[in-house]
Amino acid sequence: MEQITGLVDTIIKGIQEKKGSGIVVADLDGIEGTICRYFVVCQGNTPTQVDAIAESVDDMVRKELQEKPVRVVGLENALWVAMDYTDVLVHVFVPDMREYYDLEHLWADAKLTRVPDLD
Repeated sequence: MEQITGLVDTIIKGIQEKKGSGIVVADLDGIEGTICRYFVVCQGNTPTQVDAIAESVDDMVRKELQEKPVRVVGLENALWVAMDYTDVLVHVFVPDMREYYDLEHLWADAKLTRVPDLD
């Protein structure tokens, strides 16, 4: 479990490196029928920033933990990029797509942790 929380922390650092905002960590551990243990959701203001955030997360996790995502989708238009680290799914949205899909509230019984934005 410590390894997974370290992965979540490293992902958050990668997001913050590119000024990603509205970071929410949904703890899905122990909830029936989930596809992973954590969702990390955040946003960038533009597709360019979404792409930069995804690249930063990838670089930070590779450098610090020597891990890479199993799959990354959404880079072609960068409105919603999903990165699959098996136990952790990272979702980087532009604001209107994030509002529309509202992933952090998909599981009502998940514990949500909001990470303060860096100034």
